[in-house]
Amino acid sequence: MSGRRILLVAHTARPSAISVAQHLTRRLVKAGVAVTVLDDEREALDCDDAIGVASDGPHEGLEMLIALGGDGTLLRAAELARAGGTPLLGVNLGHVGFLAEADPVDLDVTTERILSREYDVEERFTLNVDVIRDGAKVDSDWALNDVSVEKAARERIIDLLLEIDDRPLSRWGCDGIICATPTGSTAYAFSVGGPVVWPEVQAMMVVPISAHALFARALVLNPDCTVAIEVADRHSSAVMFCDGRRTHEILPGDRIEVSRSDLPVRLLRLRSAPFTDRLVDKFQLPVQGWRGRADEA
Repeated sequence: MSGRRILLVAHTARPSAISVAQHLTRRLVKAGVAVTVLDDEREALDCDDAIGVASDGPHEGLEMLIALGGDGTLLRAAELARAGGTPLLGVNLGHVGFLAEADPVDLDVTTERILSREYDVEERFTLNVDVIRDGAKVDSDWALNDVSVEKAARERIIDLLLEIDDRPLSRWGCDGIICATPTGSTAYAFSVGGPVVWPEVQAMMVVPISAHALFARALVLNPDCTVAIEVADRHSSAVMFCDGRRTHEILPGDRIEVSRSDLPVRLLRLRSAPFTDRLVDKFQLPVQGWRGRADEA
């Protein structure tokens, strides 16, 4: 073996993920790269040459982590990759797969670029979130895409007060509030009317969800701002979602503080296509008739 080691994380309910995992394992192991898979996925993937590792880590000494599935699988893999600063490559087997870099049809090319180390790594900033109750921190988490605070009861709205850098901004009766990174601007925040922000832009978005107010537009903030959301309704509880995966109970009177984290997620890139092309491709935007910039004489 060459000393190179790669961890595969797969959506094992997708037959395509199992097939891709087996193909990658055969190719990589044949080239002298050690392939590991999570113990709780090993039986489903049926990769004879792969080494099983515990799901709860630590996952150290990895060259990269490859997520086989959609954006949900990549976000799950990010939980394993972030602590060690391991680059993360997504192979899209889902619907949109906005965070993924490769597709199954390009699997042979992807494998060759991995073997020859023809890739770049870019850092995406993440959010840190703390839950403050009666003046004491009782919970904390992080997010690559977004942190949302939402009503727990479907039949009624929740009263939330928004604070930016220790100053109150507005109070809304709403379904919730989303705090998003540029990476998450094409996810949940986008679906409720937030702006699309290019990944290289350093910014944090705050987007109210179905707020009953005239001033209820999406906000684009300095990434070093501290955003606080207070549950002003003393009779309603809420739920906090981090990347739509991890949930936390929020009680009346709780304060949720969101700020930029010092620990980014590192995404592996195989190609240098501009973000504009990614938007057109993933959202299937109509660009027919574009003639481009005329050549200068």
